[in-house]
Amino acid sequence: MTQWEKNLAQLGLTLPPVVAPVAAYIPAIRTGSLVYTSGQLPFVDGQLSATGKVGAEVSLEQAKEAAKFCALNAIAAVHDLVGLDAVVRIVKVVGFVASAPGFTDQPQVINGASELLGAVFGDAGVHARSAVGVAELPRSTPVEVELIAEVR
Repeated sequence: MTQWEKNLAQLGLTLPPVVAPVAAYIPAIRTGSLVYTSGQLPFVDGQLSATGKVGAEVSLEQAKEAAKFCALNAIAAVHDLVGLDAVVRIVKVVGFVASAPGFTDQPQVINGASELLGAVFGDAGVHARSAVGVAELPRSTPVEVELIAEVR
C-alpha cells in the first residue's frame, strides 16, 4: 500500500471504480511524465451526488462535497492508468461550476477538490488551478473537475 493509499484510508475513502465514458473519450491518458484526466463528474456508487446549479438548487456546501467526489474519481482514473505509486505530484486542477446567475464563489466550490488532493498527496497535492463558472454541465451536474498529474 502506497502512502497515498494510506492517506485515503485514513480519510475513510476508497478509490471507486473508474466511471465509464459517456461519449467518445477515455478517462485518462499519459503523455511523457504527465497524466491528464478527462473531466470527472461527482459520481458516487454510479449516481450523481447532486444535480442543478450552484447558488440555486445546490448549496455551496453540497457543491464543495461534489467537487471532492470529482477529485476522488480523477484520482481513480490516474490509479487505473498508472497506479498511485507512480504519482509524483498534482500539477494542475481545472474545475467547472454550473452557476446560477450571480453566483461568484466558484473558487470555494473547487476547494473541495483541492483540499482532498492536499489531504491525500500532502505537499505533492499542492497545484495550480482554475475555477470557472459555466451555464450548464453534462447531466445537470453542478461540478466537473479534471487534473494533470506528474508521474514517474
